[in-house]
Amino acid sequence: MNMWFLLNPPGKATIHVENVDEFKWLNSSYCPVLRQLESSAMKEYYFKADHSTAGSSNLKYRNPKYLSMLNHLRFYLPQVYPMLDKILFLDDDIVVQKDLTGLWSVDLHGKVNGAVETCGESFHRFNKYLNFSNPHIARNFDPNACGWAYGMNFFDLEEWKKKDITGIYHKWQNMNEERVLWKLGTLPPGLITFYGLTHPLNKSWHVLGLGYNPSVDRSEIEKAAVIHYNGNMKPWLELAMTKYRSYWTRYIKFDHPYVRRCNLSE
Repeated sequence: MNMWFLLNPPGKATIHVENVDEFKWLNSSYCPVLRQLESSAMKEYYFKADHSTAGSSNLKYRNPKYLSMLNHLRFYLPQVYPMLDKILFLDDDIVVQKDLTGLWSVDLHGKVNGAVETCGESFHRFNKYLNFSNPHIARNFDPNACGWAYGMNFFDLEEWKKKDITGIYHKWQNMNEERVLWKLGTLPPGLITFYGLTHPLNKSWHVLGLGYNPSVDRSEIEKAAVIHYNGNMKPWLELAMTKYRSYWTRYIKFDHPYVRRCNLSE
């Protein structure tokens, strides 16, 4: 990563590449999910050959990405960047199409997380992600509460620290040791952790679904500040949806030696 930015200077931007191995606080005694990922029960869940519950719904959660602690670093932003008051979080499968400076002028009204809501009339609400048959979930959350998108989030880190967001995340992650509150991933604990603390952003900031939804409106894509290839059909893979791929390829330097090694087709 350091070499990439040395060879491709980012203009006026300042780039700081962090090495996760330098985060001494990132250990199993402090981070519940790291302790859980290291447990024999979790290893058996992932690596045992014969799964009696290996239906299609469970196969999704055996994707290796769910074993990565890197996915959970988003809950430790004040520790990663202790000197910052606000931060814009971007996933690695997004394309920034427009200037995002205006986000710094958005009033979060005391909330911690600025995010685009993803729910419609009956979908992408809390009951899709959380187990409402569990009394801890049923007692604390509204099943019809609107879900929101991880991938482009504007966080107020001062409010984060005041409200002990990381502590809230740890509490619920500890309670989910046996995966009875939600299965895996970072969106369910995100919905729980930032419940009542999320301010909805205008949908033009962040348009999702380019990695799975063939019906995203082209005009919405072109107006969006950020587009997100969430889903399995990433634009750098052969199974990418052709209609969306050009929004990514237009920024790729296919003649760059590093990119040529990736064996990407134009």
